Amino acid sequence: MSPVRLADLVGWFDETLAAQSFRDYGPNGLQVVGADQVAHVATAVSVSLDVIERAAADNAQVLLVHHGLFWDGADARIGPLERRRLEALFAANLSLVAYHLPLDAHATLGNNARLADLLGVTQRAPFGEHQGVMIGCRGTLPTPTTAAALATTLGGLIGSTPLVLPGGDHPVQTVGIVSGGAARDIRQAAAAGLDAFITGEPSEDAAYLAAELGVHFIAAGHNATETVGVQALAEAAATQFGLSTSFLAVDNPV
Repeated sequence: MSPVRLADLVGWFDETLAAQSFRDYGPNGLQVVGADQVAHVATAVSVSLDVIERAAADNAQVLLVHHGLFWDGADARIGPLERRRLEALFAANLSLVAYHLPLDAHATLGNNARLADLLGVTQRAPFGEHQGVMIGCRGTLPTPTTAAALATTLGGLIGSTPLVLPGGDHPVQTVGIVSGGAARDIRQAAAAGLDAFITGEPSEDAAYLAAELGVHFIAAGHNATETVGVQALAEAAATQFGLSTSFLAVDNPV
């Protein structure tokens, strides 16, 4: 296994995800530069000091995440929290690479495509408009099921305990999926005539919206629903460049 240049790896990530075509809530791609040569990529849903330290202990040269350090509207000053994270990255010569909406939206490697794969969803179509782009997907389950059974199946596959907010007593065959914090997209699910909507976490009014719109709402965990994309992207990079990878799971019930 030969290392790959950081620039080549990030360029491949950018091109694969069409990252520059998204208007996002923060910068996509390389956020902090580290070692020029990359042999091991560690992945996680979100950057944190714990994850950085674990990636360093894993002898990674790149930490690939869905939620990076920088967000539009956030205070741009480097406070104690940001300093500790940056110091840990610098000390380990570890690059931080982050993709948000591009990693939700990708048709095969994205969070929503991977969740649909796990559930066997067919007849897929784009769904869930954010920042002018459809980042989720909708489709049909192999067989009709109950909302509770669907939630149990999904939770077993991604290691979470989903919350189910009923939208009636009808079975589920058509679903819309937008991972993470997309609770308000249940309105788009209703407009599309779907039986159920799957996301990561609920909004305060999700129970009312589910009941009044007639769409079952399944919140399977913000973190849990977004574990699949970074792993799929890293696995694709491993195949492309002969890298090794690891996933840094966290105990996060949200």
